[in-house]
Order: sequence, then structure tokens, then C-alpha cells
Amino acid sequence: MSGGSELLTTETVPAFLAERPHLAGPVDPAAIVSVVEVGDGNLNLVFIVKDAAGNGVVVKQSLPHVRVDPTWPLTRSRTKREAVVLGTHESIAPTHVPAMYGFDEDAIVLSIEDLSDHAVWRGELNAGRIHPYAPRALGRYVGAVSFATSVFGTPGPERRRLIAEATNPELSEITEDLVFTEPYVDHEHNGWLPANDEDVRELRADRPFVHEIALARIRFQEDAQSLVHGDLHTGSVFVRADDETGETGSVRAFDSEFGTFAPTGFDLGAVWANLVIAAARARVLGRDADASRLLALPVELVDAFEAEYVSRWPARVDPRVFDDAVLSVTLARIRSDAAIYAAAKAVRRIVGFSKVADIQTLPEPERAVAARLVLRVARVLGTARLTDADPRRLTALTADALFA
Repeated sequence: MSGGSELLTTETVPAFLAERPHLAGPVDPAAIVSVVEVGDGNLNLVFIVKDAAGNGVVVKQSLPHVRVDPTWPLTRSRTKREAVVLGTHESIAPTHVPAMYGFDEDAIVLSIEDLSDHAVWRGELNAGRIHPYAPRALGRYVGAVSFATSVFGTPGPERRRLIAEATNPELSEITEDLVFTEPYVDHEHNGWLPANDEDVRELRADRPFVHEIALARIRFQEDAQSLVHGDLHTGSVFVRADDETGETGSVRAFDSEFGTFAPTGFDLGAVWANLVIAAARARVLGRDADASRLLALPVELVDAFEAEYVSRWPARVDPRVFDDAVLSVTLARIRSDAAIYAAAKAVRRIVGFSKVADIQTLPEPERAVAARLVLRVARVLGTARLTDADPRRLTALTADALFA
């Protein structure tokens, strides 16, 4: 392979690792017994590699285009930026991301920990297994990495160098288009059931809401608050319950290629949005108790985030002017941002490109109702936060909207 021009296949991965043993992690390149391609996203080839002793490694290579649309080109250098994000996050919160074994810039290949003993959280939620410990773990994860990469956690010169290294213009532009713009205009990427025509018309006619989305886009573009994961939804989180109670377990965020410096609330909002979507699914399937529990989990997410952030506050790099009043303002701003970004991410999954299995696997009548509920909740989150962004209040309002 030269210059990263050749894409890996299940047949060529063993030779590739044999030539680059530093990417093999715990796997013996001379004893590989299986290679399975498991990439189900739009942007990458992903292989799980096992050796005779049962050790595993995940080998990830970026595609030069969107998988479902070869005419939509992508920069492959995004994987280098993902390596920067993952490496930084691993150094801060190693229990909440996969271990990174190496990155080959020539082949544009990242090798990371095999988490086959975990399950993708979205699939678990769709099956009715909530894993209620996951939002708390994700809150701690976002709290740790956001504080450490903020102006409070990293000295200015070092932080500016990291911003330059992690800047992700091409994928950030995709976020700006798909999340903040396309759902609100006529665009070929959009799509919904005819039964939701009126819901989309009402969404777009809600000018105060659309105004808040526009302002949120501006903040996403301008505000380098912390090094975010950038795509922290339930499909990019692995979970593994500790026991049959399912109340505690391991949580790992993966696929951070959209990572960049952006408002901290963007990651919290992405998780929040997906919990709303999961709640809408539960609601139309008659699992009202699960729906109520799911709607309440953003409170635990934000509480855990704030507790982690506050616990790190005494170690801030310059306490001379960063007093506790600054902390209070910062946390209030993040709460408000989380709610509007939750609204934006929820709308995107209903109206825009890249739908989610939570909704798409429902029978059509239920799918239309679930989509309507998600859009209704999103509009509540987007504007009610302007009065009071307390997640407890917003949870009560979203429950009213979901169960109306």
C-alpha cells in the first residue's frame, strides 16, 4: 500500500498488520484467524481482527467518499484528526474511550481497542435495555475532557497548538449543513413520511425556534470552548452492563472523527437528543414507563457533567480572575447550549440526512407519530431554555410534550 490510495479488504488486513506490527495492539499478526468488516456508518471501513489466542484489535480506515454516495467526496485526513481527538481524550478519560494503539498516516489507518464484549447503546435501547448508568458515565466523560481542554484546564499556548492540530474544517462543515441548515430548507438530503408534512411545515414556520438554531450554528462555528467528540449519539457509544441488574457498567464513546473545538454543550446535547428519540420510540410502542425514564436521563447526564467539572475547578490554570462566579456563568451557558443543540440534533435525525434505527425500524403509522413527538419536544427544548435552562424543568416540559 502506498500513499493511502489502496483500500483495505478482509483479505489484505493480515498482511497489512504483519508489515506494521505497531498497529496490531494485543493481536499476534502471525496468528490472525479472522477479519470481519463491521463498518455500518457512512464514512469508514472498520475491521475486527482476531488472533488464535482470542485477542482482538479494530482497524479503521477512512473512505474517500460517503459510503452511500460515491459522488460525495471526503477528505481522508479526517482520520489523523480523529487520532488527535481520541489520543487527547484517552489521556484525560481513559475509561470512557477505546484505547488507541496507533495511527498510520500513510495508509490513513487507525488501530484501536476491540470492544466486542460491549454492545452499541442504540441497539440496546431499541431492544428495551436502557443501561441507565450510561448517561452518568457520559456526563463524567464530557466533564473531564471539556474542562481539561478549556481555557481553565490547559495553558494558553498549549491550548492554541491543540486547537490548530484538531481543527476539522471539512467535517465541521458537514455538521453545519446537516444539523443547522438543511432541515430548515428544501434540500435533497431531507426526507420524511407524508404524514409528517404538516409537522415539518410547522417546524419551519416556528421562526423563534429557527432563529435559535441559527444562533446555535454561529456559536458552533465561532466558539472553541473545548475539544468535543463531535458526534456523541447512542450509535457511537458502547455499553456493557456489569451484571443482570443493568444498573452499572462500562461506557465507551467511539468514532470521534467529527471531533473539533466547539461549544461543550454540543456533546451533551447530542446525547440528550438521542434519549428523546429513544423515548419517542418507547412511547409509541406503549412502553410509557421506559419513555419517562429515558426523558429523565438528561438530568443525570448534566448533573454528572457538572459534578465532574466542579471537581476539577480547583486545579484551573489561572485562578486570579477565574473565580467561582465565572464557573457559575460557564455552567449556566453550557446548560442552555446543551438544550438547543439537543433540539438541533433531534430535528436533524427526523427531517435531515442519516436517519436513526430508533425511528426507521418502526411500522409506518408509529414512525409518523414518533417523528411528530420528537419534533414537538425539540421545539420545546429550543425555546423554553431561554426562560430557564434547568434540565429538571426542561425534562418536565418535554414529558408534557411527549405525553400530550
